[in-house]
Amino acid sequence: TSEMLQKICIRNLVRKYCRGVTAERKVQLQQKVVASAVFRGKKEGYLQSINQPFMDTRLKENDINPKVLQLIHGEKIKYVTPVIKYDRNGFKARDRLLVLTQSSAYVVEMAKIKQKIDYATLKGISTSSLSDGIVVIHVPEDNKQKGDVILQCEHIFEMITKLCMLANKQNVVKVVQGSLQFRIGSGKEGTMVFTVGQEPQVFKAKNGQLTVV
Repeated sequence: TSEMLQKICIRNLVRKYCRGVTAERKVQLQQKVVASAVFRGKKEGYLQSINQPFMDTRLKENDINPKVLQLIHGEKIKYVTPVIKYDRNGFKARDRLLVLTQSSAYVVEMAKIKQKIDYATLKGISTSSLSDGIVVIHVPEDNKQKGDVILQCEHIFEMITKLCMLANKQNVVKVVQGSLQFRIGSGKEGTMVFTVGQEPQVFKAKNGQLTVV
């Protein structure tokens, strides 16, 4: 009888907890489950991020230039965050916004959309096993795309989790060690090397590779 009552009590406590979870809390838990599946045991800094709730968005819709809002009219904006974009040729750092809608990801410069990536065509998402905030969004080889997108984001776990969930492509996220290849365009590829140093930095090495410390 004691064992039966224990099981009934536990079931009742679980039921009470589940019924008391708000919609916002449920979304938060779902995102954290995905983040765990993607990053646990793979990327440095993940354990420290567990107790930090994911924000709905880092910037509000009224922080986006009205011209950009007109261009993406009809698509519901789900998440916006500041990022640093690195040019595929020369690797110059540029301040940008990453805007995630229900169906696409946009790299935005002030009043211009620099690149649009439809989730249906997204080929992969790569980040390193170190504590840097670099992410590469891999796109298909076609005339519509200039090449893969190299971004640096302060909230790397949050951003990648939201991107792969909106795209429904959690299985395309790769946490790599040492280096990764990215497409520059016109059939050309570049190499990004990850290493450990005293100070974090991102620069073009003498051999032409993008080095992330």
